[in-house]
Amino acid sequence: MDMKKSILVLSALFFSGLIFNTQAASIPGPLVDASWLKANLKNTKVISLRADIKSFSRKPVYKTNKKTGKKKLIKVGGHIPGARLINYKKIRGTDKINGKKVKKMLPSKQVIETLIQSAGINKNDTIIISSKGHNNGDMTMATRLYWQLKFYGHNNMAILDGGLAAWTLAGYPLDFSAAKKHKGNWQIGDLQRQVLAISSDVKRAVDSQQQLIDNRSLSQYLGTWHKSYVYAPGHIPGAKFFPTELMTENSLPARFLKKDKLKKLYQTMGIDPAKKSISYCNSGHLASGSWFIISEIFGNSQAKMYDGSMHQWTLEKRPVKSLIME
Repeated sequence: MDMKKSILVLSALFFSGLIFNTQAASIPGPLVDASWLKANLKNTKVISLRADIKSFSRKPVYKTNKKTGKKKLIKVGGHIPGARLINYKKIRGTDKINGKKVKKMLPSKQVIETLIQSAGINKNDTIIISSKGHNNGDMTMATRLYWQLKFYGHNNMAILDGGLAAWTLAGYPLDFSAAKKHKGNWQIGDLQRQVLAISSDVKRAVDSQQQLIDNRSLSQYLGTWHKSYVYAPGHIPGAKFFPTELMTENSLPARFLKKDKLKKLYQTMGIDPAKKSISYCNSGHLASGSWFIISEIFGNSQAKMYDGSMHQWTLEKRPVKSLIME
């Protein structure tokens, strides 16, 4: 073998080894805990997802008990070492549907690719999504991004259960440096349209009495009040009520409830998690949590989420059922 061929072979072996050493981690399920992430941090890309982006480099806040001297975590701060910051406020956009501007929808291909690439995410990366983990609103921020990435064809991912709060309380190291600029090659893959419901799907579900799940508060479900971008009070006719507060522990960190307990809760609320279902809320944020539980934790491939939710439904002047109107 001549010198030129030897160099090519050695180069190939070197880069093969490099790829092998940085291979993607094998994810145990749609949720991972802090200890698993700590052990697999080098083989994953952590997305630190939050609306309060200043907290990325801010130290956590503790409150000291005057009697015991013990410290209690009040506000998380900082980030998991190596985590890539993504602003939750930028992951959705406005879409024009039948001449109407619908807010908080799936973004365009260019927008989502630019956003994910700017976090230094590559096509074959194992992605772990970490929210702040303060409450179920934080955890459904994580499920919203998870749902979007799945729709756009990325499957190799999981959510950090309890988010940054769980990582912090486990005593693992935090980084307080400012967010860095990155460049990745992530691209949209084959669209997984089976996770998305549009207005016509919801109408068919209403007409056929298919299972619809409303994940908002009871007052919004009954119609005693509604968000400013929802144009009529109440819920979609026939929808069952399953508030977002039932999805996670009511504590910090806000971990998802155990699978068997979640099943019992759904059944108690008159919902069969094994059947076809469409989850919705006001704008497709909270409902992503219910979709995540039914689709990813329970493994029901017939679960969808209505992206436009009550915002689009009422913008299109479709029928609602309300305590006020009865």
